[in-house]
Amino acid sequence: MKQAPEHLVNLIEPIVEGLGYECVGIEYNPHPKHGLLRIYIDSENGILLDDCTRVSHQISGVLDVEDPIQGNYQLEISSPGADRPFFKISQFERYIGSTVLVNLFKPLAGRRKITGRIEKVTDDIVTLQEGDQVFEVPFSAMSKARLVPEYLIEKGGRSGK
Repeated sequence: MKQAPEHLVNLIEPIVEGLGYECVGIEYNPHPKHGLLRIYIDSENGILLDDCTRVSHQISGVLDVEDPIQGNYQLEISSPGADRPFFKISQFERYIGSTVLVNLFKPLAGRRKITGRIEKVTDDIVTLQEGDQVFEVPFSAMSKARLVPEYLIEKGGRSGK
């Protein structure tokens, strides 16, 4: 997954959770001139702009003091949205029965993308059903994974082929 380096996760996740939000995941895309640190937050009541502002203010203060990132970067706080990204194996467990779009580092059965229903999660293997095919995908083989919203499935969108 495109999770941020461990030192950033260990710094940021407790702050987000201390404010009463779930830290869904953290993406970090370094770049000398315009890097991006994106933090996905969620709560039972959903996320509003005020929630993002509150988390941004707290995280900004800590990042200014700790200075864990070299160079320039933009801090972005976001709700995960209907097509929420997955960063942890536990997120697949929580969404068993839902459809996900998974991108792979290397082809599996000739495929780099699989759009399938999560059937089960065993250790670090996610079993996906796509039509009549079943794929057992190691979590470590996934470069990216997102939930496919129900409204897209009903319209026949977001195919992994």
